[in-house]
Amino acid sequence: MNPSQKPLAPLRILRLIASPNGNASESLKLSERILHALTVRAGIRGIELTDIDLNTLSPVDATYAHALAHPSEIATEDQKGTLSRSDQMIILLNACDVLLIATPMHNYSVPSPLKAWIDHVVRVGKTFLSTSKGKVGTLLDRPVYVAVATGGYISGERARQPDFLRPYLSAVLKTIGLNQVHYFTVEGTAKGTDALKTAQKIGYDDVHTFFHEEIETRTHETVA
Repeated sequence: MNPSQKPLAPLRILRLIASPNGNASESLKLSERILHALTVRAGIRGIELTDIDLNTLSPVDATYAHALAHPSEIATEDQKGTLSRSDQMIILLNACDVLLIATPMHNYSVPSPLKAWIDHVVRVGKTFLSTSKGKVGTLLDRPVYVAVATGGYISGERARQPDFLRPYLSAVLKTIGLNQVHYFTVEGTAKGTDALKTAQKIGYDDVHTFFHEEIETRTHETVA
């Protein structure tokens, strides 16, 4: 690098961890594959990773709801404290170049820790505006990669249960301006060791294929 050139800024990745299973989490393992692919793609600029364990995030409460419902009122100290958690989550989201979500499916949808984060960041006047045409997101769009682990099957011919997680999460992220949402899954984690190994291979291969094709597409566009 020329001494006069400034170093490239790292790719800033915010990873949300919604599973309570720690390092044994299948969604976390899948997110590691995505993280590796993002690191390779970032090249010499490198990455800057911020992890948030959503299991430590308190849900919004009555003071938060009151403050949002009465924005003209001067916030009390309790309300400031409650809103500060929301402010911090929004600041971290705004600061990232890529959002990576590692989550299990609970009862066909998002687990409560991820729902708590959603309630903190989907905030009128901050991340979306209410207009005559509906809600309009105010955040700059950026890629969102979601690693999902499910006990049963939600894709293909073996799917035997509803999937409200993906359509709901896509809709709620679109509300705040995030439209580039990509899903990867490890399905059938409760179906035994052999089924899990097969599911891991499928999920990991999907990550590899997606990012390999994306890099090839970018290379062709650059050459053209």
